Amino acid sequence: MRNRIQSVDILRGFTIAAMILVNTPGDWNHVYAPLLHANWHGLTPTDLIFPFFLFIVGISISYAYKNAENTRATYKKILIRSLKLIGLGLFLNIFIPYFPFVTDLSNVRIPGVLQRIGIVFFISSLLFLNFNWKTLFVISLGTLSVYWLFTGFFPMPNGSLPTLDRAPNNWANYIDLQLLQNHTWQKYYDPEGLLSTIPSIVTCLFGILLGKILQIHADNKVNLLLLTAFSFLVIGYIWSIWYPVNKALWTGSFVFITAGYGTLFLTIIYYFSDEIQLNFGQIFKYAGTNAITIYFLSSLISKCFYMIHINETETIHSYVYNNYFFGIIGNPELASLLYAASVTIFYLVLAYIMYRKKWIIKV
Repeated sequence: MRNRIQSVDILRGFTIAAMILVNTPGDWNHVYAPLLHANWHGLTPTDLIFPFFLFIVGISISYAYKNAENTRATYKKILIRSLKLIGLGLFLNIFIPYFPFVTDLSNVRIPGVLQRIGIVFFISSLLFLNFNWKTLFVISLGTLSVYWLFTGFFPMPNGSLPTLDRAPNNWANYIDLQLLQNHTWQKYYDPEGLLSTIPSIVTCLFGILLGKILQIHADNKVNLLLLTAFSFLVIGYIWSIWYPVNKALWTGSFVFITAGYGTLFLTIIYYFSDEIQLNFGQIFKYAGTNAITIYFLSSLISKCFYMIHINETETIHSYVYNNYFFGIIGNPELASLLYAASVTIFYLVLAYIMYRKKWIIKV
């Protein structure tokens, strides 16, 4: 615990809190626009959350495995952790809170947030153990370039050029449809689909590269971090002229822009928490030390609230929202937000209790 970087834990905890906030509104039909994903192309604050987490995974890898030996035992440890993450994600997809406790597997969703984290963690860790930062940077640029050329210009099986629209006629959606069939989030695509997982690995690799910068002993570290953030943002926004920012497809412009904002946020937090050691954001630090556990519990309990009925017409979720939020406040958007905020505060308090009791659950 003494060797943890305060800013990384704070940003990780803030990201988890934001993830819970946008995932648990009181009413999905009444949500303020910034708390929703972009309809397709574009970027909202909500679209930053998942790439931020993968970015932080990369930073954590650069610290956790900087002195690790390239041995079978290390690989086994990485594999086991990856399988745990994937297993937890699949459990969330198949679990139902009543007998037989498993949903119909014929159409259960296979991808998911934790599944992508597990895959990205596994591949990124292996790359980190086997290549230096220069090679990782070249791999990152090469991966994004090939992904752009493939998704933008490589002909589809029917001979037509691919599009980047929300339709089967783009490569990411086509591959998901062919391989996953009806095991996706929506009929034609999955935001955590197979092909788009490849560029999401680069988001993690950029986090690894930033972790290397954080470990540099230099007086101008903050300036170097700001320069990195500015460079990522400039490249991303320029590239977006030809290659739209899109979270579902995880386009290269999306990778650079989200990495840029991630670096900028981390730099600000790093300056205040690690450089001048201003004691702030501690509640997020507590959540950051048990991030996966808090996220998993919030997802599991939320699913139970949505599915368990307390009477013929209402679930736990609808009953609590209608009687204690919308029924009192009246404004549906505000009531929906306050419900989500209340849920988020509950898990932040839980994270605080776990931290004080030294319940650090490693997944």
